Amino acid sequence: MRTLKNKTIFITGGSRGIGQEIALRCAEDGANVVIAAKTAEPHPKLAGTIYTVAEEIEKAGGRALPIMLDIRDEEAVQQAVKQAAEHFDGIDILINNASAISLTPTLQTPMKRFDLMMGVNMRGTFACGQACIPYLAKAENPHILTLSPPLNIKAKWFKDHVAYTMSKYGMSMCTLGWGEELKPQGIAANSLWPKTTIATAAIEFNFPPAILQSSRKPRIMADAAHYILTSPSKTTTGNFFIDEEVLKLSGVTDFSQYALNPNAPLFTDLFLEG
Repeated sequence: MRTLKNKTIFITGGSRGIGQEIALRCAEDGANVVIAAKTAEPHPKLAGTIYTVAEEIEKAGGRALPIMLDIRDEEAVQQAVKQAAEHFDGIDILINNASAISLTPTLQTPMKRFDLMMGVNMRGTFACGQACIPYLAKAENPHILTLSPPLNIKAKWFKDHVAYTMSKYGMSMCTLGWGEELKPQGIAANSLWPKTTIATAAIEFNFPPAILQSSRKPRIMADAAHYILTSPSKTTTGNFFIDEEVLKLSGVTDFSQYALNPNAPLFTDLFLEG
């Protein structure tokens, strides 16, 4: 049986959306889940804080540790990881979920926004990996899972939002490098990306309403992540997984359960061929 029971998962940005759904899926197995995110106070437009998700994790059958964390702060990241490892006696899995988005061309991307995306997406992913690796090296089946797209260096993926693409590909390059660098330690490093848009706040606020209706529920990413994280770390590494392809490997044939609106045609995600 594939289970994450008693595994300790450190997940960034898990106070809502895909991160929250992955956290709850891990909790269903009886995992220890560390919710490391910035949202400690309720947001006027967005539901969820680290504390409300911690409550949901406990109700789902897991154990939770909420930590308020800005992953751009190196010292805070090191301290949060240390706190998590001491609280749950180690770390088995790191999920790099936190991400900042701005789908803007060059002249419409303020440098403050550029720095936010580079700081959260690329730098934050690297910093969390750097902090977690010493603990992961001691784990039985250690995984790093980063929510970032397959690397495809074609101009069309950059032309409309060059800064955002650079930042997300920076996360993917961490997977590419760690997949080889960490092999001797038996630590898996993989990326996961959705085949379709996912019904999250990022889609709701950055795309037309019709695209939201053509999206899938975040649960599909959670189920795909679960399959990857329960796979052998020594043989499942350096991959750029797509959620639907992963679930087909696990035996799923009916994907209608994941559709937000079963009557709407699905919308292919930003970084994938239509």
